Amino acid sequence: MFTGIVRELGTVEAVDGGAGGARIRLRAPETAGGAALGDSVALNGVCLTVAAVTGELLAFDAVPETLRRSSLGRLGSGSPVNVEPALRAGEPLGGHIVQGHVDGVGRVRSVEPEGDGLRLVVEPPPELLRYCVEKGSIAIEGVSLTIAALGPETFEIALVPHTLEVTTLGLLGAGDDVNLEVDVIAKYVERLLQPPA
Repeated sequence: MFTGIVRELGTVEAVDGGAGGARIRLRAPETAGGAALGDSVALNGVCLTVAAVTGELLAFDAVPETLRRSSLGRLGSGSPVNVEPALRAGEPLGGHIVQGHVDGVGRVRSVEPEGDGLRLVVEPPPELLRYCVEKGSIAIEGVSLTIAALGPETFEIALVPHTLEVTTLGLLGAGDDVNLEVDVIAKYVERLLQPPA
């Protein structure tokens, strides 16, 4: 389990493989210093298992399912990555409950200056929009955020300067793909309200 509070900005050293599976090697000194083989770490909101730790480098294997359902396939050498180790017992839940299971890939419609921050407009896959509520939570690229406004096909996020400084979200532009994870509580409520099969 994660909180959507990014702990480190990592840098991809290499991606070996392709759509059939890839090994992602990531430089993330802070996370690597506390990681062990088999640990769960979220990269841009995708929960992956540590396959190797070598000094400041972590290695992860992304299977075809992961590459199909997320934006990790676009990573290349030098790409910045939002990194969050799994939540440990006793740590504060500063964001919201994030599983690291991407529900879909959305597309950035626009990014506009707004005061000291930015206004991000995202078009999610249509089937995910029903889980979005104004002032509700959503994870974008693994970052816990609050939905500021809803449109018929989009939702908007008000990004504050701190988030822009410590995550990759300040690098987004119109047309970029982003990993989305909707609030898991909304999915459970929907399932509980469905009639039994």
